[in-house]
Amino acid sequence: MELYPPPNKVGGFCELTHPTYDRLTRANAVLLLVDHQVGLIAGSRYPEPQDLRKNAVGLMRASKILGVPIVVTTTMSNGMFGPIFPELAELLKDQEIIDRTTVNPFDEPRITSSIKRTGRSKVIVAGVNTGVCTCFPAISAVDSGYGAYAAIDASGAFDAIEQQTAMIRMTQAGVIVADHNAIVVEMLANNADPLAAQVYAAIGLSHFVSMRDIYSTITTPKIVAPS
Repeated sequence: MELYPPPNKVGGFCELTHPTYDRLTRANAVLLLVDHQVGLIAGSRYPEPQDLRKNAVGLMRASKILGVPIVVTTTMSNGMFGPIFPELAELLKDQEIIDRTTVNPFDEPRITSSIKRTGRSKVIVAGVNTGVCTCFPAISAVDSGYGAYAAIDASGAFDAIEQQTAMIRMTQAGVIVADHNAIVVEMLANNADPLAAQVYAAIGLSHFVSMRDIYSTITTPKIVAPS
């Protein structure tokens, strides 16, 4: 498995060693979900909790449809942060959930080992909260030689400053920041794929498919029976 060397840091910023478009695919990606727990999601404002839940579930569903391996972690799930929120927990019934004490998931050997075992070279990270649970592991992934993607709208920030500074910090470190729809569609790659309708439905874009039927109905000539 070929991994990326860490970016060269120049004056506090990063000169990326791979400036070309090296695509994210379902074959090279692993999804890391961090701390999507009820006690943390309740405080999210960017996005609001209901949107965060929808986005995280969509990312999870689409990743499963595309065969992307998923690593899930929580912290203090029996304490103040509580369990994973119910809609996501339902999708994770057969999934190992690694409960940890470390702030940064990359400081937990069980998590880094799980990621390494997938053989994937790119890590998609979504976490709550964005400034810690997305930012820290995403930057650590880059430092460990992976390509890193932050699913920013499947992560939750407690205020605008947190989200903005986390995005700046991650970008400077070489993390690619994107919304979950863009990440999923990049992995889908081809709308002729037999899985496309399922993938679009998973991320709430099934109206793209239904619009085709609506357009067909509108443009189909109507045959009027003689009176």
